[in-house]
Amino acid sequence: MKPIQIDILLFDEVEVLDCCGPYEVFTTASRVLMRDRGFKEAPFDVATLSRSEGPVRARAGLRIVPDSILGKRPVPTVLVVPGGVVDEPLSDASLVRWIATTSARTRITASVCTGAFLLAAAGLLNGKRATTHWEDQDDLARRFPQVRVERNVPWVDEGGVVTSGGISAGIHMSLHLVERLVDREAAVATARQLEYRWEGG
Repeated sequence: MKPIQIDILLFDEVEVLDCCGPYEVFTTASRVLMRDRGFKEAPFDVATLSRSEGPVRARAGLRIVPDSILGKRPVPTVLVVPGGVVDEPLSDASLVRWIATTSARTRITASVCTGAFLLAAAGLLNGKRATTHWEDQDDLARRFPQVRVERNVPWVDEGGVVTSGGISAGIHMSLHLVERLVDREAAVATARQLEYRWEGG
């Protein structure tokens, strides 16, 4: 099995669990599959990306050093766009364009929490169902009326675009993506390893 490339976008004021939750799910899935199924190498190649090489200061102050900068890695199978305070990245037209052009070549582009605003700004949610943190759903519907905002769901799967609710919902969504990319048994085993209560869709 060729490693499945998962790239997670970072930016200042990113919500810690929005980016680290998916990172933990996919890296744990690799460990579980190597242990239980005899994979010789990690089935998920997971990396963090940012606009510059310096550390990103996440929300609440945690510093994270990205693995790479935008455009230096091959186009991923899955691009994960986390949330947090997204005012500054939303105002960066070049970043929004990068999300749009990269997503045109990914298999899946996924968002966590207010990362949905970046996907919407890139035009990826036009005419699609999507969700975000409960606190931001009205704002998403107001600012992007072409998006069909779903409420009271942990994630929404529209095939090439998957969005999730706030913070811990990114873990739930990432387990769903493990199920899509590998199989249900892998997702269940990963959830068990994480000691995370997950019953799938």
